[in-house]
Amino acid sequence: MSLAASSQFERDIQLVAVGDGTYEGQLSSAWNIGEVPNGGYVMALACKALASAVDFPHPASITGHYLLPTEAGPVTIETDVVRRGRRIATATARLIQGGRERVRFIGAFTDLMRGRGLDLHTSSPPSLAAVDRCVPLAELTPAPLGIHRHLLARLDPATATHWQHGDPNADVELRAWLGFADGSAPDVFALPLFADAQPPPLFRRVGFGGWVPTVELTVHVHRPPAPGLLRARFTTRHVTGGLLHEDGELWDSAGHLVALSRQLAIIGGGRPG
Repeated sequence: MSLAASSQFERDIQLVAVGDGTYEGQLSSAWNIGEVPNGGYVMALACKALASAVDFPHPASITGHYLLPTEAGPVTIETDVVRRGRRIATATARLIQGGRERVRFIGAFTDLMRGRGLDLHTSSPPSLAAVDRCVPLAELTPAPLGIHRHLLARLDPATATHWQHGDPNADVELRAWLGFADGSAPDVFALPLFADAQPPPLFRRVGFGGWVPTVELTVHVHRPPAPGLLRARFTTRHVTGGLLHEDGELWDSAGHLVALSRQLAIIGGGRPG
């Protein structure tokens, strides 16, 4: 697909190899939460760089440790291949802006279409109302966010309550349809974005609480998603000392689990400095 015909997301994760495992690109403000690019979107750029560096098409697992806030603008990603085996390659990446390392990534990459071995599934996709009966996430947030112009996010009515002010008796689960507003199909590089694009389900208990900076995000990719909307389920089961743990599942239109995520974030943290 030519660059001119590509989707907004595809354009916004374009990178140029400049030698010695280093890549350059631009972080777009289209995926901002406030003034800061979404952490899952930032991870998507790292996935592109690492996949190119190890010459495997798909991330199997990627973890990011978010050291400093990123910003829209030029970015450099320095990769280092740790080991390349026949099935799995492992590599690290340093995302640098303004001469400072902002995020450190480590990933395991593979070709998911050539995987052979045991399959076992013990859970099912979340139950959701029809898309036209679900609630747009943008209608629930206190202020519009740049990312909402480019994402389709519709919350199941059962989990679209108590977001404004919270309820101590509300459950801490979010179920939603997710996709791109321009109708483009999700791919493996979009999965980190969708894994990090929703507010913490904890807000159903405590109300919208402002910026929730990610400390660490891990995404396990199970297979490339089929075209169509994703079904998502996110749950917060534990919060300790202001550190929030969130688990996520992404299921494709064919009913297959395509990604699992786990995130550590700070609830009630200050604004980015």
